[in-house]
Amino acid sequence: MLLAHKPSDSYLTFDLHPAEVLVQWDIALRDLEFVIGLDRNEDGRITWEELSARRTEVEAYALARLKVTDAANVLKPTIEDLLVADHSDGAYAVLSLKYETQRPSNSLLVEYSLLFETDPTHRGLYQVRRGNSTSTGLFSPTHPQLSLDLGGLTPMGDTSAFGHFVYEGVWHIWTGFDHILFLLALLLPSVLRRKDGHWLPSDSLRASFIKILRVVTSFTVAHSITLTLAAIGWVHLPSRLIESTIAFSVIIAAVNNIRPFFTERGWIVAFAFGLIHGFGFASVLQDLELPASLLARSLLGFNLGVELGQLAILLAFVPAAFALRASMFYRGALVHAGSCLIGGIATVWLIERAFNLRILPF
Repeated sequence: MLLAHKPSDSYLTFDLHPAEVLVQWDIALRDLEFVIGLDRNEDGRITWEELSARRTEVEAYALARLKVTDAANVLKPTIEDLLVADHSDGAYAVLSLKYETQRPSNSLLVEYSLLFETDPTHRGLYQVRRGNSTSTGLFSPTHPQLSLDLGGLTPMGDTSAFGHFVYEGVWHIWTGFDHILFLLALLLPSVLRRKDGHWLPSDSLRASFIKILRVVTSFTVAHSITLTLAAIGWVHLPSRLIESTIAFSVIIAAVNNIRPFFTERGWIVAFAFGLIHGFGFASVLQDLELPASLLARSLLGFNLGVELGQLAILLAFVPAAFALRASMFYRGALVHAGSCLIGGIATVWLIERAFNLRILPF
């Protein structure tokens, strides 16, 4: 079982019954390795024997961070099984739990705090099922609670489910440092023009805006295509290949700012590598395995969130970049030195992802 790179998520399914709740909880082995230490021989692989040897610690750690309350009583679950399942980014430990109500109750309160103390970007994505009804959402440090109605599940309305995934899309782009650095590397020269081997300030805000619009539109169209194809299960690529190629795309964009090999057709590069970035975005929805009834609006909400997150970055970047474009600080420190820094970080990411290493903390 190999460890892989991906933003930290766990996946929970709550099956509601009048007197009990069945929970399946998938937790990434790489996350458990980070907080507990499973890889006893430190060979970069976690075997079933290594996981089984730390089963008590895994269960204790997880259950201390999933609190289910019936009125004033904290329910203690029965641990029915510990298995392993493969997700798009590697192996996950799968805990099967059963919570029985101690007295007749119409609702339970779930409080989730897995990894929040060490990784504030972690998310717990959940489905709640009762018969043919399904709702979905996510746990985060700002939304750590969920109320479960045992008397009759009221499915999350379109607006609520949609809003959850808009929020997750925004958060995903803001915490996806590789996606952000790729965009910044493409945008840095957007307020400049190339002449006689030098970067010169653009004379026209309109020309700069058109260049930026081409780049961002190409990136958006490309990642929307592959995000959709991957989320509905039509195309699947190995996580390590996707993440390594995303790192490589950042390197290419950064190098181009120092030794340009394309100047006026950055939109083509944005489109080509945007296809790969879309697979990276899709990992969240792929692993949640949403039913068809929820997938369309969740996909739309998530993609809209990604675009809103990008728009916020553009609104912060473009005015400042255009105002500074004529200064040596912008053309020297930001474009050249900044691109060297971006390329260096991306090179480390590529090594990490290609050889399954952990060097940087992000």
